[in-house]
Amino acid sequence: MTLTTDGRNAACNGFVDMLNTGTIVFETVGNSEVATATFPSPAFGDSAVGVATAGTIVDDTSATGGVITHAHLKKSDTTDMASCTCTVTGGGGDFLLTSLTIGAGDTVSVTSLTVTQPAGP
Repeated sequence: MTLTTDGRNAACNGFVDMLNTGTIVFETVGNSEVATATFPSPAFGDSAVGVATAGTIVDDTSATGGVITHAHLKKSDTTDMASCTCTVTGGGGDFLLTSLTIGAGDTVSVTSLTVTQPAGP
């Protein structure tokens, strides 16, 4: 199946709309929380050609700390909507971080985020 542009936009918008006031939870290999950033409401603008761009994501100004290995996008009721890879800048992960090691009390910021719904396989 190949989605049209309208189909891609509808699928993308349906997904990102569920993230309004949700969170991005960065975790360790053992799934312990390192930091949590919060989506605004609305979390994303309308999709164009299957791509939605997040609004201003609220920083975690007092991170728990640890070594980040992955992240989860969660609805406001904490339902897990997506698992994401995390790498240092240039590493090709879903989230590109300046460092995977976060100190307790550090501020963690997400400066930009897009969600893409491809047309097909």
